[in-house]
Amino acid sequence: MDLAINHTLAIIIITVIISLLAFNQPRIMNRLIFWGPAVGKGQFDRLITYGFVHADGFHLLFNMITLFFFGRVLEQFYRQYAFDMGFALFYLGGLIVSILPSYFKHKNDVNYFSLGASGAVSAILFAFILFQPWSLIFVFFIPVPAIIFAIIYVAYSFWAEKRGNNGINHSAHLWGAAYGIICTLILEPRILGVFVQRLLNPSFF
Repeated sequence: MDLAINHTLAIIIITVIISLLAFNQPRIMNRLIFWGPAVGKGQFDRLITYGFVHADGFHLLFNMITLFFFGRVLEQFYRQYAFDMGFALFYLGGLIVSILPSYFKHKNDVNYFSLGASGAVSAILFAFILFQPWSLIFVFFIPVPAIIFAIIYVAYSFWAEKRGNNGINHSAHLWGAAYGIICTLILEPRILGVFVQRLLNPSFF
């Protein structure tokens, strides 16, 4: 089996197992979920472990399906770095970077929690868009060009984050998306030229 697929599947398998265990064992959920006061007391692992637990089955399924389809493609690029561990490090970096703004905002808030892989998945999705901006993404079975989805996604996340009070960490989505784009461009600046060229020459597939 292709090594690029192995890394993606390994993350999915680990996330599914831990999430399922946490669904039935509150002790596991409480230890792994992001909680600012605990991080402030030295439990820095929560900056990563929160991404391996989810609120419910739909939350888990949505993130893992997205990771499966786009992670496999992006891993072919990232595996060339860090002795074939580039994709795994990129993913873990996405978890950390996407949650840091929430930590600084809520580090003393005992009532604020966050969980789920959405920040890292957003990083993967938006990095993928740099390579294939017109690739079709199926949103509730409706085909949408990736670049159009990105615009709608960012606009909605900004609006929802400003509105607040819906239980979803939209800030993590936005910072994860920014991380995915910036990190990829830092590693390979020429991708920007490829993105612009493909953006100006639509090809739906």
